[in-house]
Amino acid sequence: MRCALVIVLGALSLGLFAQRLPDQVYMAGIRTPKLFQQNNQQSLPVWVLNSAEQLELHFDDLTGYPRNFYYTLQLCNADWAPADVNIFDQIKGFLQNRLSQYRVSSIAATKYVHYQALLPERNCMPAKAGNYLLKVFLDNDTAKLAFTKRLLVLDQQVLIGASVQQPFNNEYLRTHQKVQFSVNTQKLNILSPQQVKAVVVQNNKWNEAVKDIQPAFIRGNVYDYNGERDCIFFAGKEYRWVDLRSFRFLTDRMESVDRRSAPNDIMVKQDMERNDLRYMYFSDRNGYDEISTTESVNPWWQGDYANVQFSFVPRANRPYAGKDVYLVGELTGNRAGDTSRMVYDTSAGMYRKSLMLKQGYYSYYYATKDARNQYARLDPSVTEGNYWETENEYTILFYNRPFSARHDELVGMVTVNSRAAR
Repeated sequence: MRCALVIVLGALSLGLFAQRLPDQVYMAGIRTPKLFQQNNQQSLPVWVLNSAEQLELHFDDLTGYPRNFYYTLQLCNADWAPADVNIFDQIKGFLQNRLSQYRVSSIAATKYVHYQALLPERNCMPAKAGNYLLKVFLDNDTAKLAFTKRLLVLDQQVLIGASVQQPFNNEYLRTHQKVQFSVNTQKLNILSPQQVKAVVVQNNKWNEAVKDIQPAFIRGNVYDYNGERDCIFFAGKEYRWVDLRSFRFLTDRMESVDRRSAPNDIMVKQDMERNDLRYMYFSDRNGYDEISTTESVNPWWQGDYANVQFSFVPRANRPYAGKDVYLVGELTGNRAGDTSRMVYDTSAGMYRKSLMLKQGYYSYYYATKDARNQYARLDPSVTEGNYWETENEYTILFYNRPFSARHDELVGMVTVNSRAAR
């Protein structure tokens, strides 16, 4: 009997904590998964350890009928690889929990079931500070994974001072932004600089985060990260936008709406290159989406869906040789992949991309990438232009692995705005 129990627990461990990529949708029919701080859709999913704060989880299932979805949490290291920690030490409470709050869509022409939850729940609390992977799966079977989301559990033990500056290097002076920061580690027992890690993320774009940064100077308990080439980012330009909060009326960025089809077909006005336009500041949302409507009470289960057609016109209507064009923002997961890659339409002389989107406000930009190099960074130089004055948000994460510990603890975090930090 005892051997059987060990085998069951071992299988449970392998099923729950197998390696999965963060912020990925694995199941057809799952749309608009979002995890954010309560009442703030433009925020990272950060929960302070042992606090009363909560996060909102939302997603839609387009099958149209209720199903049994469950979730679990997996502790990860700073690089989002699974941590070598006993599963019963990662979570206080049950390992698997059912999502019991759902509602069938109303008013909307597209039928779906909306699921939501406030996390963490009392019967499933993260026990340690660090990176967690939220896994949502079907029928209490971890093999039926629906999607994953990042979740940050913070135990603030260090003070971080940060600023965003122009690089001194003439090559990057007008087109890039440099992040410098100092960390006061007085409360930590650091025996070696190798036990701490710093990560810098621009506008929630985790795939382009700067990692493996080494301090330029160590002054007692203060670690200075101010290398000239360590934290250099494309400055880009303020994000483009499209207001889809109403399908009845055309907003300033909507070309047309075909209401004869279900879902509706929406054509967004053509986007042109902006790299030769002078920089102009305007308030944007740095890639975040906001699910909302102007004509219903609750957008989460009354908002409708539409097939939204984006189009980008390159200079002289010619494709970029050796480069792919991507639509970047929360609407495509802030990454280069099949979901965000645009297709060149030879007859029209433009790149096109169609996405099924829920009513809301969306911000995005276009970027190119070397088609032959899968590790190349997304570059907005040709499509948008880079201007060091651009307003961007940078989140600095500081991890510590104490002596004899088995995972990276998130002990410091700060978000700095490039305009406010000058």
